[in-house]
Amino acid sequence: MGGCAVDGADIDRLKTIEVLVPCYNEESVLPLLFERLDSLAVAVGEQGKPYRLAFLFVDDGSKDGTRDLIRGYAVGRDDVKYVFLSRNFGKETAMLAGIDIVDADALVIIDADLQDPPELIPEMADLWLSGYEDVYARRRSRKGESWLKKVTSHLYYSLLQKVTNIDIQRDTGDFRLLDRKCVEALKRLRETDRNSKALFSWIGFKKIEFIYDRDARAAGKTKWNYIQLVKLALDGITSFTVAPLRVMTLIGGVISLCAVVYALVVFVRTLVWGIDVPGYASLLIIVLVLGGIQLIGLGIIGEYLGRVFVQTKNRPNYFVEEEKL
Repeated sequence: MGGCAVDGADIDRLKTIEVLVPCYNEESVLPLLFERLDSLAVAVGEQGKPYRLAFLFVDDGSKDGTRDLIRGYAVGRDDVKYVFLSRNFGKETAMLAGIDIVDADALVIIDADLQDPPELIPEMADLWLSGYEDVYARRRSRKGESWLKKVTSHLYYSLLQKVTNIDIQRDTGDFRLLDRKCVEALKRLRETDRNSKALFSWIGFKKIEFIYDRDARAAGKTKWNYIQLVKLALDGITSFTVAPLRVMTLIGGVISLCAVVYALVVFVRTLVWGIDVPGYASLLIIVLVLGGIQLIGLGIIGEYLGRVFVQTKNRPNYFVEEEKL
């Protein structure tokens, strides 16, 4: 296994593109992934591309045979590195661990499940070589995903775009090629609650989209459930905008204004027609509505305050248990 042979002098002249693969319980798909990565490396060498591929696997606390397979794949190979985290920190943190380690001219992030075809990397690299610094893959179609997931994803990115002052790339995931400039910028962002898709947009640099059709998982099952996706969405919104706080301020102002107007109406009516007994039902409705709005406002404040609390602890984002670099 491995790429075609190239002498030392030629290797020194080639740029390096490191392929970062975050993994969590992916033993069922890794053999096929290894085969396709090796075939890709051979094809790149045979085509005389001005770069070579290297592979970096970050295992995020897998409990199956993922680590043993990665160890076996890396034996005797200088082009394969791995990092095993001390526990499951989440995919966002696993990607950060890889970004911290990468020392190459460019970085490609790709999932282990082969929904994003690694064979597209040379086309992304051609755009990079032409001067673009962030080649992000935009999904034209998404096989194996439910209608509900597609709709909620579209609504989320629409909402995020409206409440932030940066351009958010829609219908994109983590599959992209980043120039070393982008990698160095991402290394400086040490947020605890990370949303990499938004961070990729925030750092800027010269971007271009790359349209592709996303495949269904080659094996195994997704590690994301809707609760985790909602948390990721909240991380994205609270990390890049204070719009929810401003909305609650606006709602509070409108309700206060309505309360003043209603108080004046009641005052005038009392002066003209005398005292009447207010209805119990209307009073109960007003109390419940205002109480609900107050609880929502406190919840939004709590989300922001909780992130401040976690960030101020200044804990490391992750710990490494084992590595081969």
